[in-house]
Formats: sequence, structure tokens, C-alpha cells
Amino acid sequence: MNKGIYQIAAGVGAAVILVSSATAQAATVTANGTPAPVASDSIAGWPAAPAVTSETAVLIDADTGAVLYDKGMDEYRYPASTTKIMTLLVAIENSSPKDIVTFTETGIRDVTWDSSNINAQLGETMTMKDCWMAAYIKSANEVCAQIAETVGGTEANFVEMMNQKAKELGCTHTHFANASGLPDENHYSSAHDLAKIMRACLRNKRFRQVMKCSNYKIPATDLSEARVMHTHMPLMAKESNLYYADCIGGKTGFSTDAQHTLVTAAERNGRTYIAVTMRAADLGINCTDSTSLFNYAFDNFDTIDVDGTAMTVPKGVTVNDLTTDTAERNGKTLTRYYYSGQFVGYVAEAQPTETPAVEETAETAAEPSETEAAETVTDSLETTENDSQAEVQTGQKSMSEQIQEIRTEGLSGMMKALLIAMGVMAVILIALLIALHIKNG
Repeated sequence: MNKGIYQIAAGVGAAVILVSSATAQAATVTANGTPAPVASDSIAGWPAAPAVTSETAVLIDADTGAVLYDKGMDEYRYPASTTKIMTLLVAIENSSPKDIVTFTETGIRDVTWDSSNINAQLGETMTMKDCWMAAYIKSANEVCAQIAETVGGTEANFVEMMNQKAKELGCTHTHFANASGLPDENHYSSAHDLAKIMRACLRNKRFRQVMKCSNYKIPATDLSEARVMHTHMPLMAKESNLYYADCIGGKTGFSTDAQHTLVTAAERNGRTYIAVTMRAADLGINCTDSTSLFNYAFDNFDTIDVDGTAMTVPKGVTVNDLTTDTAERNGKTLTRYYYSGQFVGYVAEAQPTETPAVEETAETAAEPSETEAAETVTDSLETTENDSQAEVQTGQKSMSEQIQEIRTEGLSGMMKALLIAMGVMAVILIALLIALHIKNG
């Protein structure tokens, strides 16, 4: 009898360990060189798109979220270091540029000869601003890991914050497993989701200031000489033959399975577009594809006024050519506009009293005023701690609140289910052990 109870208890204990070590189910990520079809080519009256070599790609209007070009935009691919735009967004929303970051084993373990890094040393300190710049310009993996630990308390907590943010932004094909984009079968995204993330980044004043930097110097520390950094993103590098004057920032990524991927934004005459190109054989292909998509947008689309809201439509299209439907979102009635069935924007019904702006997913689009506000940045990154929360998007929680939420109520549905299952198993195990004790007593 005692042996049987011990066997049951051991089985329950093993089950608890198994459940606690479970990971997110890996998505089916295409990595066999298969290009996606171009869905936007089938839209009647839509401008003919340029040839794009990257396996998947998307072009969206940054103000409305409307999709102008779709080549497998929802297919799963590995994002590699384009992950870092989400890492930076979450870090910028939850820290101050003057915060001090001290490098621990968490950071320096990612310093390897074949991985992007700034050769950070154990115990070395630098400001959070320095870390943001190293993550963006140098794509430093160890810096991203250290940012994650510093902001989230633990790297795992920070990654959960990234996944929660992705969900808030309407990303339905994304799961992050780390803060740097290092290869992991449970770390994946799509062109459309990365565009949604970049769209949120453009609405953050501090992110825009980081994003426009092509050069930066980290001052000397007690463990290192000054580090001078220059962008390796060709569209931002004036010395490159791929330089694109309208590009306002972006992030590259590469791994063997991901191949080359690129997330970029461009602005001209008050119009802003985001292009994402994934899994190209060479970064030059990503750059020429992105440039072609931006030129396609600037040359073939116009902005028209629809009930006081700017919308991007093919040249020659007027308000009379659009069709509408209505939808309810967070207590608002939205009139959504389409051309040949393709979403181009929406207008929210007038509110009797001023209410906070509601952030919508890319399918329903965010308020254009948020982007306009982000474009009128006059302050520098060097703000005080008291100013730091005023610089992030309206309604964001403080770092301590966000971390506490992650540690308590902010866990994903999967994690909650796992914890509940672990709790039930633990109760059964305790009951069996008590019964054994009574029997032997």
C-alpha cells in the first residue's frame, strides 16, 4: 500500500514538473524557400504592384493601418533581430533614459563571436539610453538580454511583457521567446504583425528619436573605452548605394532560418508608410524591395479627406468611390471605408464629451491624431524621471506596475491554465502524503 501511494505521489510530482516546463506550441513557420502569392494583385482597380523578391512582404499606411500591398503578410516567419523593435518599445515605455544598467551573467552570456554584441563586461554599467542605442544601431544581443532583466526583473518576465504588448496591438501571428530574436522554434512573427509593432513604435516620441539615429557614441566606462557606433542599415547609411532619403528608420534581422528580414518606415510630404520584407537571400534584396514598395506608395496613392479624416487611396479615387460599413469598438460606432473591398480607413462617431483615445488594431486603425502628435517631437531623450511617463503613450502603466502585473494578473491564458493545473496536482500530492502519514501514524 505504501509503495502504491509513493508511486502515485511520484507520478503527480513528475506531472507537475512536466506542466511547469511546457512551452508555447511552435507555429508552422515556412523556411523552405517558398514565396507567398501577392493577394493585393487581385483587388479590382488597385495599382499594379512592383515585383518583390522577398518571400513575404507588406506595405501599410502608418496613420490608418490600411494595407496597400500584401504578399503572404500573415504567413509565419522567423523575425530574427527585427524582434528588437518590440524590445525597444517595451523598454522605452517602462524605463527612463537615465536609468543605470549593470551587466550581469544574464547579459554577458550572449557575448559570442558569431552574435551581434558590443562586448559588454560583467559588472560594467551604462545608461538605459546607451543600451537603447546599442540595441538599435549595433543590434547587440547581450544588451537586449540585460535590458530585459533590468526592466522586467527577470528576462522571462520581460518576454511576457513583449507578448502581452503584441496581443494589445492586435498581433495574431506572433510569439516571442527572447528579447533579441536569437533562433528559437517558439519565436516567430509575420510581416503584418511586425508592421503593426512598427506602427506603434512610430507613435512613441522617444522611439522616434532613437530610430532616427545613424550614429552614436557610448562614453567610456571603467571597463571599456568609448564605443563609436554607426548604422548598418543601408537605407539609413548615406554612404550606401542603397541609401533612401525618405527612410526615417528601421531594423534589420538575420539568422540561418530567418534569412534576411527588414522593417522600415518612410515619410514624404506628410505621408508615412511602413514596409516589412521577410526571408530574402540578401539584405540588398530587402532594401530594394522596400524602396520599390515605398515608391509604389508615394507614386500611386493619394491622401483624401473623408469626414475630416485623412485616408490613403489609389490616385483618382474619390469619396464617392468608397463603400462603407459600421462596427462597434469599445463603445464607439466606427464607419469603415473600403475601395473595391479593401479597407482604407475609418471615422469614429463624434463624442459628446472628450474621451481618451482608444487604440485599435490595424484592422480598425488607430486615431490619426496619435501619429500627428508623435511627429511634433521637440524634447530630447535626456528628460528627468518625473517627465519620463509623460513621454510614453497615453495610458501606459509605470514600470513597477507593469512588472507587478506580469508577476500576478498579467500572465497569458496559457500560463494561467498551467498554473491552475499545477495547483490541482500539488493539492492531490499533498493529500496523498497526508494520507500516508496518517496511515503510518
